[in-house]
Amino acid sequence: MRPSHLLLAVLVAAVWGVNFTVIEIGLDHFPPLLFSALRFLAAALPAVFLVGRPKVAWKWIVAVGLVLGVAKFGLVFVGMDAGMPAGLSSLVLQIQAVFTAVFAAAVLAERPSRVQTLGMLVALAGIGVAALDEGTSGPLGAFLMVVGAAAAWGVSNVLTRRASPPDALNFMVWVSTVPVLPLLALSLLTEGPAEDLAALRALDWQGAGTILFVAWVSTVFGFGAWGWLLRRHPASTVAPFSLLVPVFGMSSAALFLGESVTPLRWCAAALLVGGVALTTLTPARGRGPRVTVRTSPEFAGRLPAPAEESVR
Repeated sequence: MRPSHLLLAVLVAAVWGVNFTVIEIGLDHFPPLLFSALRFLAAALPAVFLVGRPKVAWKWIVAVGLVLGVAKFGLVFVGMDAGMPAGLSSLVLQIQAVFTAVFAAAVLAERPSRVQTLGMLVALAGIGVAALDEGTSGPLGAFLMVVGAAAAWGVSNVLTRRASPPDALNFMVWVSTVPVLPLLALSLLTEGPAEDLAALRALDWQGAGTILFVAWVSTVFGFGAWGWLLRRHPASTVAPFSLLVPVFGMSSAALFLGESVTPLRWCAAALLVGGVALTTLTPARGRGPRVTVRTSPEFAGRLPAPAEESVR
C-alpha cells in the first residue's frame, strides 16, 4: 500500500472513531431519533442526485435501510443518549464482527474456522468485561442497546453481502434514503413533536456542524474512501485499519469529553480488538467460493474488490 493510501486508511479510521464523540455532542442538541433521521437526510441529499440510479434491487436497499438505518443507528443513538459513553460505544460495536460471522454461517453457509471461533470467544469475553465495567459506572440498559445495535449491524452485513453492490458509495447513499421517514415517525411518536420542534428552532452552528460531520464526513467521505481503498487493495490489507476505530473513539472521547478509561475498559478493548482481528481477518470455510468476512466500521458489508466481483 502506497504511503498516501495508508494515510487515507488511517484518516478514515480516525473519522469513524471521532464520529462517536461528535454524536455525543449532537445529542445535546437533538433527541436521538430525530438526530439519526437528520443524519440520514443530510447524507442522502443532495448526494442521491450525484451518484446515479441504484445498482442493486430495491428490496436490498429497503431491507438494509431498515435494519442498518432504523434498528442499528436508532439503538446506538438512543443507547448513547441513555448514558452509554461514546468511547465505549465505539468499542462495543466491534462485536458486530462476531454477529456477522454467526449470521453468515446460518444464512450463507460460511462455516467459521477454528481460529475464527476462538476469535469469537475472545471477543465475547471482551464484551463480558466491558459489561462489567459499564455495570459499575453506567446504565446496563444503554449498554445492551448498543449490543443490540451490533446484532442489527451483523444482520445488515449479511443482507449487504447478499445484495453484493458493485458501487459501495452508490449503495449507501440510496440506503440512506430509507430510514429518514421511519425514524422521523418514531421520533414524533416517542420523543414528541414539541421536543422535535424545540430542537429544530434552537438549531445553532454547533448542532448543524454535528449533522454535517456525521452525514458528509463520516458517511459520504468515510464510506466512499473505504470503498475506494477496497477497489485498489485486497480486503486483508484494508480491513486491519478498521481495528483503529475504537482506539480513536476512546481517545477522542477522553480528550474532548473527559471520559475516563478504566483498567477494565483497557482489558475489554484488548480482548475485543484481538478477538475481532481473529474473526475478521481469517477466511471462513464455505460450501462455495471462499469469501472473507470483512467489515467497515461505519457501514460494513460485502464490498467486492475488482478481483472478487464475480463472487456473488
